[in-house]
Amino acid sequence: MCGIVGYVGNKNATSVLIRALKKLEYRGYDSAGIAVYTGDEIVVKKVKGALKNLSERITGEVIPEGLKGNEYSDYENKLALKTDEFVKGTLGIGHTRWATHGEPSDTNSHPHTNMDGTISIVHNGIIENYADLKAKLQAQGVVFKSQTDTEVVVHLLDQKYKATGDIFKAVIETLHMLEGSYALGVVCKNYPDRIIAARKESPLIVGLGKGENFIASDVPAILEHTRDVYYLGERELAVLYTDHVDLFNFEGEKIIKQPSHVEWDIDAAEKGGYEHFMIKEIHEQPKGLTDTMRPRIVKDGSGKPTDVYFEENKMDDAWKKASRVVITACGTAYHAGVVAKYAFEKIARMKVDVDVASEFRYRDPILDKSDIFMVVSQSGETADTLSALRLAKAQGLKVVAITNCVGSTVSREADDVIYTLAGPEIAVASTKAYTTQVLCMFLLAIKAGKLRGTLSDEEATKLLSELEGIPAKIQQILDGKDIIQKFASQQFNKDKIFYIGRQFDSATSLESALKLKEVSYMHSEAFAAGELKHGPIALIDPQTLVVAIASEPKLYDKIGSNMVEVKSRGATVMVITQDEGDAFDGKADLVFKIPECSSTLASLLTVIPAQLFAYYCAIMRGFNPDKPRNLAKSVTVE
Repeated sequence: MCGIVGYVGNKNATSVLIRALKKLEYRGYDSAGIAVYTGDEIVVKKVKGALKNLSERITGEVIPEGLKGNEYSDYENKLALKTDEFVKGTLGIGHTRWATHGEPSDTNSHPHTNMDGTISIVHNGIIENYADLKAKLQAQGVVFKSQTDTEVVVHLLDQKYKATGDIFKAVIETLHMLEGSYALGVVCKNYPDRIIAARKESPLIVGLGKGENFIASDVPAILEHTRDVYYLGERELAVLYTDHVDLFNFEGEKIIKQPSHVEWDIDAAEKGGYEHFMIKEIHEQPKGLTDTMRPRIVKDGSGKPTDVYFEENKMDDAWKKASRVVITACGTAYHAGVVAKYAFEKIARMKVDVDVASEFRYRDPILDKSDIFMVVSQSGETADTLSALRLAKAQGLKVVAITNCVGSTVSREADDVIYTLAGPEIAVASTKAYTTQVLCMFLLAIKAGKLRGTLSDEEATKLLSELEGIPAKIQQILDGKDIIQKFASQQFNKDKIFYIGRQFDSATSLESALKLKEVSYMHSEAFAAGELKHGPIALIDPQTLVVAIASEPKLYDKIGSNMVEVKSRGATVMVITQDEGDAFDGKADLVFKIPECSSTLASLLTVIPAQLFAYYCAIMRGFNPDKPRNLAKSVTVE
């Protein structure tokens, strides 16, 4: 949510900042801006809307209408480079904003400056005590230009700087007055050789270049310049100069940490010939699952899979003794947790509760120190999930984190961390992050089953062997995507889409409905199939599409009856199934068959056609699936 970049070096900062912000567009934003020190003053340029609007505002040149595809991208890149001719300077900060306080507008856009324009800041997060601070500042004669919480910070900083005469001390004192979450980038006219950055509960990294250094909200922003980074920790600051970076805690004490090296390169964050990141990432699932699985499966001398190994391997005793697993997450990650509930109950015979993190943090949950607490977050920075983690830790529980981001906050604060090795996921709507999360929890369930004696060696080997075959089966589904594309072309104008399923398939239905509404804006809901007659069936009419997910043979008759019920009321029906017989003949308008798989693991396959259907519906309705309206990739505020 929102994006921060910053640059200090020998190049012109303007185009570096704009091109870096371009790499963060996937996070979601409604305005953009930069502040560059030109040698005489800090020049601020900011505008409501897309980054192209910022380039157009700076250059006075408008991108011609009618350009599409590569022609448009090439022109946009050329215009970004051209901005260097208009705003010249080697130090600057930039921001893409997602409105929280104050509507999207030029004025509310970042960066924000003090009254005399000598200090400029960018900010991600929410300052919770901004109203009290603003009232005090206004009483002292400070004039506010925006409705944002961020502007409070720059005016406080201005006051502290005038009192101390030292911008670093001013930043430290200001931070101690702020309540809430933030990542900050600060430049000051009187300190033209440095950027000061700080973070609390909002991600921020420092990129280490040669004769140049960077700040950014996420790695893709700086990959074309460097792959060596510091992941700023909780309540840490960085002071960036052209030739070095100093790190501090919030008490101003210097700290030392080793930089991390990003293994994946910029090509992994590019479209690679696909029209959109979403379809690219759907196709990357076989590789992502293979990469996530391969280092975790233990084999005997004959190559037969026998067990599961995790890198840290810190919690074997806890798994043996645990009375319950509590899984907490948001959105897509929550749906992965619902699948995991069925997996842990079936494979490891453990009690499992799954909670939406935003609800968990505000009730008084009943927890026991023998519980294992699991948090799931693609970014590792989800605000509600982090709060749930800290609540569990405060009550003495062991915490396992599943995340895709090395160095993220959840990975540092958990007792154990399992990384999904999916590679960068740029599209806002998660696809490969979801399936790799589900895979990790399947592996954990198998591990727990082995440790607790509820899963025999033979059963473990059978499940692990089948897991190894899942990527190839997903590829088979992807190779048959034309069937889904054609069906989407016939159904993309339906008024209502209902996903139904039973057991594991009911959990998959939740994610399938979310994916469709996220990217196509079609009204979609998910129900346990047996609940249709308890209310939802009243909504069925000829403008309804029902997608039934059916991977459990012993429940085919039950789900088939549900399909007959809705079809008799005029609905169109698609079933996603592994049935090779005639269980659904005459009951569906489309029977999409997935490769044969045990019902325990089929959730990794049944979600793929649903992802494809959501993507194609979005395209046919004229929407960009990579940047759904009102959504952000990483939700780092409530």
